[in-house]
Amino acid sequence: MAVIKTEALYKQVANEMRNSITSGEWPPGSKVPTEEQLSALYEVSRPTVRQAAAALRTEGLLDIRQGKGTYVRDRSTGAAAIMNRNITRTATGYAFDADAWTQAEEPTSVRLRIDPDSAALLDIAPGEAAYGIERPLIHQPTGTRALHRMILPMERITGTPLAKKPTIQVSDVFAALAAAHGELEWHETVDARMPHPDERASLHLPEAVPLLIAQRLTLTEADQRPLTLETTSLGAGRARFAYTIQAGGAVGEQL
Repeated sequence: MAVIKTEALYKQVANEMRNSITSGEWPPGSKVPTEEQLSALYEVSRPTVRQAAAALRTEGLLDIRQGKGTYVRDRSTGAAAIMNRNITRTATGYAFDADAWTQAEEPTSVRLRIDPDSAALLDIAPGEAAYGIERPLIHQPTGTRALHRMILPMERITGTPLAKKPTIQVSDVFAALAAAHGELEWHETVDARMPHPDERASLHLPEAVPLLIAQRLTLTEADQRPLTLETTSLGAGRARFAYTIQAGGAVGEQL
């Protein structure tokens, strides 16, 4: 490798490695030569090779597989894991389009105190008691994982079945809230950020893949009183949220 004195050495090595990927010399899914081999190939130190590889991981070109080595990330387009976010009001309650998403594990629930950010959205005092429910999900056709979390403030669910059994299905949560508080509506926002290490591990995400996060607030239709807060997180690599948007909210329409 011809060294350019005005450019950081690790960046020059990263450029050489990037060229090997884009030229097809290192095809998607292939194992990258070891640090020792790359150090000899480019006539640089192993720390320099390590720094170059880290830069390419940040770009999403390389993945580390624990105990196996470093591999060229497969960036080819595969089947997308689509999560339909529509809620349908029916004569008997609420229905969802499951989209082949199922529970990867049994839901868990814990008693918690509501944090300030969630409290602001729920219009409730920080530190109030609540149930926190967590549901790991999996998209069966693609193996894509997602994590659904729900906060149920005790103040909003006292006197409902939710106070005794908070891990029932989300459609049943909405039915119980509607029975206690009247007709419901939902406000939803979508955000993106890089995952924390524990999130990357639980969702089986490669490095440099951001999270898509849908945050849904359930409110009473009459007075806009917040009742519960949900977040659904999944990797943005081959997944997306889908919505059907219709005017109005009559019975039988999708919201």
